[in-house]
Order: sequence, then C-alpha cells, then structure tokens
Amino acid sequence: MRFLALIVIGISAVATAQSPVTLVHVHGLAYSADGTRLVIPSHHGLAVYENGKWSKAPGPPHDYMGFAATAHGVYSSGHPVPGSGLINPFGLIRSRDGGKTWEKLGLEGESDFHLLATGWNTNAVYVWNSSTNSRMREPGLHYTVNDGLAWKPARGEGLDGQPQALAVHPDDTAVVAVATSSGVYLSRDHGERFAPLTKAQGVSVFFDLDGKQLWFGTFDGRARLSRAPLAGGAAIEVKLPPLRDDAVSYIAQSPRQRKLYAIATFSRGVFLSKDAGGTWTPIAERGIGSVN
Repeated sequence: MRFLALIVIGISAVATAQSPVTLVHVHGLAYSADGTRLVIPSHHGLAVYENGKWSKAPGPPHDYMGFAATAHGVYSSGHPVPGSGLINPFGLIRSRDGGKTWEKLGLEGESDFHLLATGWNTNAVYVWNSSTNSRMREPGLHYTVNDGLAWKPARGEGLDGQPQALAVHPDDTAVVAVATSSGVYLSRDHGERFAPLTKAQGVSVFFDLDGKQLWFGTFDGRARLSRAPLAGGAAIEVKLPPLRDDAVSYIAQSPRQRKLYAIATFSRGVFLSKDAGGTWTPIAERGIGSVN
C-alpha cells in the first residue's frame, strides 16, 4: 500500500525550480510518428524533447489525460484550459498535427478517460471508464475500432485489482493488456478474458512496435521493469536506473530507432535508452528537464 500513496504524491507534486519546461504532471509518454520528438502531456499542455532539448509544443495548453499515439496521430481526453470556452471534459479527441488542433470524437461533456490506449497501426482505442455515459452503460473496459462511432464493452473476466494502465497491440486489435494493483494481465479476445502475467502490483504496460513483446512495470517494494514474449516463455527483467520510492509510470519506443526506448516515472523522472533497456540516460529529474 505504500506505493499507492506514492502515486498520489508524485502526481500532485509541483516543481518550484526555474526551468524552460517543468513537468508538473506526467499524464503519458509517446514518440511522434516520425520518431523525432518525445511528447509528454500534462495539466498544462504538451512538453516536447527533441534534439537534446526540451520545449513546449504549439497548440492550446489543455489538461491532457489518457494521451496515446498512433502512426497517424494522437488521441487524448482531459479538460480544456480555463477561458477557452470549450466543453469540459473532452470525451475522446484526436489530433493529426502534433496537438496544434484537435477533433472531437464524442462523449464531450460526459467522460474524462484517465486510462486510454491505442494500437499503433490500427484505429483501435481502449478506455477504462470510471462511470457510465451515453455510450457506456456500465463502468469498466470499452473499445472502439471506428474512432468512437460505436463502443463495445469488454467483460474483463479474470481481472483483479484497481486498473492503473492500458496497452493495445500495435497490429492486433484483440490483444490488450491491463496493469492493476493486483498484477499485469493479458487478453487476446478484445478484453473478454484475461490471464495474469504476474501478481506483483502493476503500474505500466506497453507493447513494443514489432508486436512481439509486452513490457510492463511493477512494484514489489522496489521498481521493476520486465518484458514478456507474446509467443510464450518467461518474462525477462530489464535493468532500471536507480529509482528510490519510485516506479515506471509510462513506456515508449521510437518508431524510427527501434532500440530507442523512453520511460517516465511517478516522481516525474524521464530516461532514455538507446540499447533497448541496457543502459539509461536521464533527461528530466523531479520534473526539471535537462539539456544534453
């Protein structure tokens, strides 16, 4: 239970040091479709890491939640910046220009999806809905394969614990993973039935872009990161940088350099690995972006 308290502290902390870009909150982690930019959504718009430097992305500084990328754009939820005149919450929105402009895809004014995941090469979007809305009669896991025109519920048989993170296979819309307070679970039938991969507290999940492995973060007194082959076999633990009272909250992979991975932590640290997790370099610590 100690780490559940840490999650709240990490998310609500406010950095006080002066910096061109301060990650007050981290609500996601994704590479741009061309692999040149690492994008982090937060309460105050999008932060971008590109060519060794941090900057703020163009576009409105909305409070983006459930931010997830595909090869053709990004999807999100969240809340509009005060004074924008937009309806709160967003429901499901999509951007095809890196967050400069957004399209409304439904459930505006009804739902704010904190847990949202997309298939990199498909238009599958999975969400965990905490309450009912006009398209979802029950709380829980739902998905759409046509940009919100129709939503389908998933039974989630076998899931246990409080959901913490979602991931969708890059090519197979039926394959989805959920990290919960009781473990990490994998489904191959659109979330109807799940099988546990580990019973350690799950905090993050990510399918690599070749669709062969599931990466997942856990916490069992210390932070761990593992990858499991989808074809079967034991998970392999990935060496992490030193993390004290912290854990991996998000995982991302560059579509251009497939050995380039990024992780974010609950204490607003961000690290890069150019060798698929062999070594890690910090690019942000406690929310303060560093320049390389």
